[in-house]
Amino acid sequence: MTSELLPVGLLSPIGSDLDVSTGTAGLMLTVPGLVAAAAGPVVAVTAARVDRRVLLAALVGVMAVANLVCAVAPHYAVLLVARVAIGVGVGGFWAVAGGLAVRLVPAEDVPRATAIVLGGVSAASVAGVPAGTLIGELGGWRAAFAAVGVLGLVALAGLLALVPPLPSRGPIAFSELPRLLRRNTGVRIGVLATFLLVTGHFTAYTFVRPILDEVGGVDETLIGALLMAYGVAGIVGNFVAGTRIAAHLRGTLMALCAGLAAATALLAVLRPGPAAASVLLIAWGLAYGGVSVSLQTWMLKAAPTASEAASSLLVAAFNLSIALGALIGGATIDRTTTTGVLWAAGLLALLAAAAVGASPKTRTN
Repeated sequence: MTSELLPVGLLSPIGSDLDVSTGTAGLMLTVPGLVAAAAGPVVAVTAARVDRRVLLAALVGVMAVANLVCAVAPHYAVLLVARVAIGVGVGGFWAVAGGLAVRLVPAEDVPRATAIVLGGVSAASVAGVPAGTLIGELGGWRAAFAAVGVLGLVALAGLLALVPPLPSRGPIAFSELPRLLRRNTGVRIGVLATFLLVTGHFTAYTFVRPILDEVGGVDETLIGALLMAYGVAGIVGNFVAGTRIAAHLRGTLMALCAGLAAATALLAVLRPGPAAASVLLIAWGLAYGGVSVSLQTWMLKAAPTASEAASSLLVAAFNLSIALGALIGGATIDRTTTTGVLWAAGLLALLAAAAVGASPKTRTN
């Protein structure tokens, strides 16, 4: 996740160094997001017979090498090609890893174990994106990509040493994915909510740096620290959601949507000073921190006998939404005002809450 989201805190210096606009620099999120959206289902199907530990190791290795290429890229085009490779790694990784908690712990511990696995998403916000932003401020954006590449190699070694063998449970046919989407209402609602909520989030969050600078009046030297505080709030949100979703999945997910909508709308309306903007950013992080574990649990409960197929659909929707959000945000911020991305984020989060609230009630939510 750090590999995918690292450019969030580095858009301005990368754009300046490689002579592209902020909106164009946002393609560093759009491109891998689109690739990951396609790679998730493709990897889940084509590598269905491969031991999951071996597959995860290969995908992490691809991401590590691609980050090192980013660190030495002489032109923006080379950087985007490396980001394509990162998209393949991210999409394939989450299509497999997102549902592995089901295989590693007893059934009653799956929600908490899923929160731990997906705690990596929040950890990327805490120790990944902010640290990368800080490294970029101190040593340049290339140093940030190099650091993530090296840490990726360390993660690869840890994965091979510590994760047990996880033999494949058999092939998945491409036809199973649209069939699951067509026949399972819960899966359809999960995909729709993911699309709306994540698109809204990344429409604004991709450009959180100019938001904090232009809307919140935050000094640039403090942005790295604020993104770290955002990430800490995200970890808290992840584990708070993880304790509630077993009994209150629908209500938890709706509350997260409402929290994200409120934080972004208040930033747009109030255009607060640095202190209030910091509080709203932390509230934003708290709300978004619980999103991944809640959506993953929704999909696993909606399709308990097809966890990898459901996870691959979630990954496709999630990453397509990251790409679309960055694209919408880039077009909005280049053509209108910075507050425009905040309004778009709030509206899409409210639509996600409406979709979840309108879904048929079952014993799983």
